[in-house]
Amino acid sequence: MDPAPRLLFLLERLGNLLRGEARALPEGLHPIHAHALAYLARANRFSDTAGAVAAYLGVGKGSVSQSLAVLRRRGFVTMANDPGDRRLRHFALTRQGAAVVERLHGEGVWAAACGALEPAAASALEAALTDLLAALQRGHGGRAFGVCATCRHLQAAAGHYRCGLTDLPLTVAATDQLCQDHQPPPG
Repeated sequence: MDPAPRLLFLLERLGNLLRGEARALPEGLHPIHAHALAYLARANRFSDTAGAVAAYLGVGKGSVSQSLAVLRRRGFVTMANDPGDRRLRHFALTRQGAAVVERLHGEGVWAAACGALEPAAASALEAALTDLLAALQRGHGGRAFGVCATCRHLQAAAGHYRCGLTDLPLTVAATDQLCQDHQPPPG
């Protein structure tokens, strides 16, 4: 029996429930605001731009730019000019923005549901969803947006990390952040 229809149904239901939680934010933010905040909470310094947020969320850059402007006005994110490219703007969460992300992902029904899974089941589910996501991204020709720790460009030596694509040093914490230039290892 083909599992695709049932898996699609389950993923759609999960997505709808998670979007429902994002709609219920007391701050009155729209779901796109919550999703942009969640992305920025995990993005590295190469991927914290409006263009990267738009690519990750699969929406237009104009829509994301407006959303980021709202988040700035309301004190959820800050914006800084890129020192090397005056056209680029980098966005970072404020404490208020980080609190929203923590409430969305660290508390509530989602955290309780994940906590109820057996560790082996949670690990297997993570692996299966990671494989499914990679296959969908390949099928759509999209970016992977993975973490540096699983990227073919990561160079590690004696506890020091460097991005082989940009030739810039990485902190240990940065190796667990999302990057728009992520490329899985060959094989």
